[in-house]
Amino acid sequence: MEVVIKKKFRIWPKKRRWQVTISVALTILLLAIVAVGYLSWLLNKSVPQTEGTIEVNGLIEVVSVYRDEAGIPHIEAENQHDLFFAQGYVTAQDRIFQMDLSRRQASGMLSEVVGKQALDRDKFFRTLGLRRAAEKSLDYYSEEARKALASYAEGVNQYIKQAKAANTLPIEFTIMGYEPEEWTDLDSITIGKYMAFDLGGHWEGQAFRHHLIQNFPEDKALELFPSYPEDGPSIIQAVKDSTIDIGESFAGAVIPHEFNGSNNWVVSGEKTESGFPLLADDPHLGLATPSIWYETHLQSPEINVSGVIFAGIPGIILGRNETISWGVTNVGPDVQDLYIEKRNPDNKHEFLYNDKWERAEIIEEKIFIKDEEAQDYEVVVTRHGPIMSEFAHYEDTNTALAMKWTALEPSTELEAVLKFSKATNWEEFKEALTFFHTPAQNFVFASTDGTIAYRANGLIPIRKKGDSLLPVPGWTDEYEWEGYIPWDELPTVVNPTEGYIATANYKVMGEEYPYHISNIWAQPYRQQRIQDVLESKEKLNVDDMMQLQFDHYNLQAEEFVPILLKNTDISNLREIDREALETFKNWDFTDSTDLAAPLLFHFWMEEIANLLFNNDISEDVLKLFEGKGNVVDQLIREAHQGKEGIWITEKGGLQNVLQESLTNAVDRASNFQGEKPANWKWGEVHAAEFSHPLSAVNPLHLLFNRKGALPMRGSRVTVGAAGWNSETGKVNHGAAWRTVVDMKNPLESYNVVGPGQSGHVMSPWYHDQMDDWTEGRYHQTFMGDEYREEAKTLVLQPK
Repeated sequence: MEVVIKKKFRIWPKKRRWQVTISVALTILLLAIVAVGYLSWLLNKSVPQTEGTIEVNGLIEVVSVYRDEAGIPHIEAENQHDLFFAQGYVTAQDRIFQMDLSRRQASGMLSEVVGKQALDRDKFFRTLGLRRAAEKSLDYYSEEARKALASYAEGVNQYIKQAKAANTLPIEFTIMGYEPEEWTDLDSITIGKYMAFDLGGHWEGQAFRHHLIQNFPEDKALELFPSYPEDGPSIIQAVKDSTIDIGESFAGAVIPHEFNGSNNWVVSGEKTESGFPLLADDPHLGLATPSIWYETHLQSPEINVSGVIFAGIPGIILGRNETISWGVTNVGPDVQDLYIEKRNPDNKHEFLYNDKWERAEIIEEKIFIKDEEAQDYEVVVTRHGPIMSEFAHYEDTNTALAMKWTALEPSTELEAVLKFSKATNWEEFKEALTFFHTPAQNFVFASTDGTIAYRANGLIPIRKKGDSLLPVPGWTDEYEWEGYIPWDELPTVVNPTEGYIATANYKVMGEEYPYHISNIWAQPYRQQRIQDVLESKEKLNVDDMMQLQFDHYNLQAEEFVPILLKNTDISNLREIDREALETFKNWDFTDSTDLAAPLLFHFWMEEIANLLFNNDISEDVLKLFEGKGNVVDQLIREAHQGKEGIWITEKGGLQNVLQESLTNAVDRASNFQGEKPANWKWGEVHAAEFSHPLSAVNPLHLLFNRKGALPMRGSRVTVGAAGWNSETGKVNHGAAWRTVVDMKNPLESYNVVGPGQSGHVMSPWYHDQMDDWTEGRYHQTFMGDEYREEAKTLVLQPK
C-alpha cells in the first residue's frame, strides 16, 4: 500500500522574510567585524614598544634607544655590555621570527617547526655542519668578543622572556604554533657561518662538470668548462670511473643564488667635489620581508659606528665610524673542493687514503619533525670533510663526494667586525682584517685622512695539484691543500693613480698574479659600467654615486642585440616576431620599466639557454650550472665569429637557435602581456614584492605582502642589480642595502634598506622603504645629535 506523507510548510510574509535576511546579514557583518577586530588586536599587540620605559633584567645602567623616521635604532649605552645587550634586545623586537628561522635553517632544525617538507634541507645542513664549525670557532674568540656575544644573547633572551610572559610574540609564531627557544652565542656564530655558505665558493660547479664528463662526449662537455682543467687527463679519468649519480645525489641540495655578489667603489678626494673620498656599497643577496640587513647605530664611550648587520649577530659588518667607512663585495674564490672518496666494499665507513683504509668520523644526529616521529640521521666525515653526495639518499656505491671548505674550519669573523668599529685608519682596519677568514670579501675603504684602499681578504687555498674545476681523487695526497695565499700577498691596492677603486665580482687581479683565485667570475658588464661612469666626470658627488647605484644601462644588450639581429632571418619569422623585433629600434639599452625591449631581450637570452640545455640536462643538474650566463655569452660570440660549437651545431646552427628561441621568447612574453609587443612593459613583469616566508601559503600573502609588487628597472647585468624568478618575473634578488658616504662628513650617510627595518606587519617601518628602493631614493642616517629631534625614544631601565 502506498503511503503519502504530506509536509506542511510555513510561508512567511514578504516583510518577515526581508527582516530575517537583514538579521542574517547583520549577524554575518557583526561576526566579520569581530573577526577583523580580533585579528587587528592579535597583530597589533606584538608591535614593539618604541617609546616610554621598559625595565629589563641584566642591564648595568640606563640605555637610550632613539628610533628615527626610518625606524633605525640609535642605541646609546654607557658600557660595552649594555650596548650589545640593547642591540640584541632591540633587534629581537623587530626581527625575532627572522632570527629564529635563520638559526634553524643554518643548524638544520627547520623540520621541527615546518614539518617533513623541510627534512631534506635539514639533512643537507646537518651534513654540511655549519653549527659544528661554529662550535669549533667559539674557542678561537677573544674574551672581549665572547662577552659581546654573551651580552647580545642575554638581550635577545630578555625580549623573548618578556614577550612570552605578555603573550606578545609576533603573529608568525602563533600561525606556526611554536615559541622561540633561548638564544645562545652559538646561534649568532652559526648565522655567520650560513652567510659564508651563501657567499661560498663553487662546489656546485664542480658537481655539474662531473655530470658533464660522465654523460657527454668529452669535447662536448669541455665546451661548457671555463677552461681546460689542470692535470686534466688524470682528473677526468677519475671522474669517469666514479659511480656517483650527480642528479640523484644533489636533487635536494641547497644552492646559493648564482648572482650573490655586490657592487662597491671608492673615489679619491682628487676626483670629488667635496675634496674628500666617496664610498658606495650595495651587496646583492636575496630580497625578502624582512630584509636580510638590519641598520643600526651603536654608541658608547668606546665606539660610535653605524651601518648594517645580519639580524642575530652583534656589531656592524658594513658601515662607518667617525673617521672611516668600508664596504664589501664577494671575491668568489675557489674555497670548496669536492673529493672523490673510494669506499671499502667491506665497511661503508672506511675510505682509501695512500693505500690504507681510514675510518671516517661518524656523527649521530636526531632530527625532530613537526607532527612526525624524530628521525635518526648519520653524518659521515672523511679527512677531507663531510660526505655530501648521500644526504638525500644512500646507495651502496664504491665512491662518494666529500667537501673540503675553508668555512668548516674555525674562524673569527665577529672578532674582525668588532675591531672594524674601533679602527681609525687604514693600518688599523687592515689589522682587523687578519681575523676575517671566510667568506673572502673585496673590502673597499675610505678615510677622512684621504686614504682609499682595497683588499681581497680571506683564506684562499693553495693546492698541490688541480685547479678546482672538477672533483679530485681523495685516495691520494696529490691533491691536498698546502696552506693559503700568504696574508701579505693577498690582492691589495692603496691610493691608486686612477683615483678610484671599483669591484663587481669580476676578476680582481691580472694574469701576472701568481696564485689561483677562481675559475668563475661574474659577467663583466657591471664592472665595466661602473668604471665607465667613474671615468666620465672630472669631479663626482654624492648624487652621482646614488645615480650609479641605481643605473640600469645594459651593456650586455649593447653587445648582443646587434649580434642577435644580424644572425636572425627576418623573412622566416611570424608577424608577431617581427613586431617584437621592432621594439629594439631606437632602444637606448636601458632596462626601463616602461619599455618592451628589455622584456624581449632578457626573455630571448634565457630561451637561448633553455633551447641549448633543457632537453639534454635534467632540471636537478641544471641548477648546479654555475656561470651559465658567461658560457652562453661565449657560445654566441664564437658562433657569430664563425667558430660554432657542438651545442649550437646540434641544435641546427646559430640562426636556427636564435629563430626558435625568439619564437619561444615572444610566446612567453605574450602569455604575460598579450599579443601586441608594442604594448609590452618590462616593469609589469619585472616587479619587486619582497615576499615574506609565510606568504607562500594562501591567503597569508594578503597579510604579509600587502603592498604587492612594484615595477623595478634594471636586471641581473646592470649596476642597479635586480634578478628575477624566471617563471614569475618577480624580482627576488638585488641590493637590499645601498649606502653612500662622503668622508667630508662621515657622521651622515645616504641609505636604503628594502623593504624596511621591521619584521612586524603592523609596524610603520614594515614596507615603508619599498617605494624608495624601487625608485632609487635614500634616507639620511646621522651619527651626531640630529636623530634625537624627531625620534621615538625608548629607555631601557635596569630592573
